[in-house]
Amino acid sequence: MFVLTIDQRGSRRTHDRVPELLAALAADPSLAVLLGPERTVGDEVQLVVGEALTVIDAIEVCTRLRGWTIGVGVGDMDEPRSVSTRAARGTAFTSARVAVERAKRTSAHLSIEGGADPYAARRAEAALWLLVAVQSRRTERGWQVVQAVRTEGSQRAAATRLEVSEQAVSQALRSAGNAETKRGRELAAWLLGQL
Repeated sequence: MFVLTIDQRGSRRTHDRVPELLAALAADPSLAVLLGPERTVGDEVQLVVGEALTVIDAIEVCTRLRGWTIGVGVGDMDEPRSVSTRAARGTAFTSARVAVERAKRTSAHLSIEGGADPYAARRAEAALWLLVAVQSRRTERGWQVVQAVRTEGSQRAAATRLEVSEQAVSQALRSAGNAETKRGRELAAWLLGQL
């Protein structure tokens, strides 16, 4: 299982953005969580997921919003399982704490900790760093077009929904690095699955 600890960067210099993050995570239909996102302390949010793609989807939400540091912990949750993220404990939570603290010292603001093989965690982390680097260059319009294509299932349907031409959708997808991020998501999911 994976625990994500997500910390707001520069929180002492800006307003509390936790409600914005919680709303964005709740609005994402692709997030299949085991324990939903909750504010844990101050400007920090935690959630528990069981699938690698859900980890990537949550990281994408944070990347789109900008200004978050993400620690991904891999491990177990203590039994009996809690019904609340805040009340849950286990090795995945400890690893997520270590990861978010280490992530604060990285340019990607993202780190992975835990699992049986530290080299596997490092490889998955590298793939996520690259994915985040491409996605962080996306404009808000690029995010909207990528999301519309995912939701609608085709460029044609997305163009209809967005009331633009298919050519405009295709161009926006290229500018957003959509092909690269699709492959990057596949690679990162596979590497996370090895943990």
